[in-house]
Amino acid sequence: MNMLPLWIGTTAVAITLLYASWLDHRDRRVPFRTWYPMLAVAVPSVCLYYAGMLMEGETRLVFSYIALSLIFSGIFYLFGSLHLFGGADAWALIFLSVCIPAFPITPLWGVPTFGFFPFSVLVNALVLNLAAPPALFIYNLLHGNRAPFPYMFLGYPVKGAEIQRHYGFVMEEIEEEADGSLSRHFLRMRDSLRRTVRGGERRMYTKDLREHPERYTQELALYRRSKTVWISYAVPFIIPITGGLISALFIGDIFYMILRTIAGV
Repeated sequence: MNMLPLWIGTTAVAITLLYASWLDHRDRRVPFRTWYPMLAVAVPSVCLYYAGMLMEGETRLVFSYIALSLIFSGIFYLFGSLHLFGGADAWALIFLSVCIPAFPITPLWGVPTFGFFPFSVLVNALVLNLAAPPALFIYNLLHGNRAPFPYMFLGYPVKGAEIQRHYGFVMEEIEEEADGSLSRHFLRMRDSLRRTVRGGERRMYTKDLREHPERYTQELALYRRSKTVWISYAVPFIIPITGGLISALFIGDIFYMILRTIAGV
C-alpha cells in the first residue's frame, strides 16, 4: 500500500498544528483561514490514499475509515457546540479525523488494535493534558497557595490588579456585602460545567476582561480590592493535540501500551 499521500497529508497537518499552537498560546485565537493551506494539501492526499486502497481491493477498510471519520467529526463538532472544546480545538480534531485516518508509519510501540489514527491522537492528548493538574498542585504547594480540594489542582491565584494580563476562567464568586465588606467563595464544579455548556453564563473569562474592560468595571474593581483571585489554568487544548499527534506518530498509543503492560503482553 502506497503511504506517501498519507505522509504528505500528515506533514501538512503537523506543521499547521504547530503553527496553530503558537497562535493559540499567544492570542488564544486561531483564525479559520489558518487551516486553508493544510486542507489544500491534506484533502487531496487522503483522497489519493483512499483511491490507492480501492485499487488494491480494500473497499471495506476505506468505508470503515470514512464512517469513523464522520462519526468522530460529528462528536467533535457537538463538543465544540457545547463549549466543551474550544472552536480551534474542535476544528483541529475534525480535520485530523478527515485527513489522517490511518497510521502513516508503524510507530515504536506498534499500531494499536483499533488502528484509527485520530483516536490514538486524542487519547495521547488527554493523557498529556492529565499531567497539568499534578504539576499545578506542586506549583501551588511550592508557592504557599492554599485552596480547598480540588482547586489546588485546577488553578492558581493571581494579583487582582493584574488579572487582565492572565488567561483563564475566574474560579471565585466575589461580591460586596451591604456593610462594604467582600464575600467570596469558589464556584462548584457542577456550576462551572453548567455555565460552560450554557455559553459562559456568568463565568468570567480573563480575556473578556482584557478586551472589554468597559463592560466589567464592577468586577474589575472587586478583583482589585480582593488582592488575589484564583483563576483556572488555561493551556490551549490544541497544544496537547499537537503533542498527541507527534507522540502517536512516532511512539504510538500511550493508553494502548498501558493496557498491554498491565496484561503482560
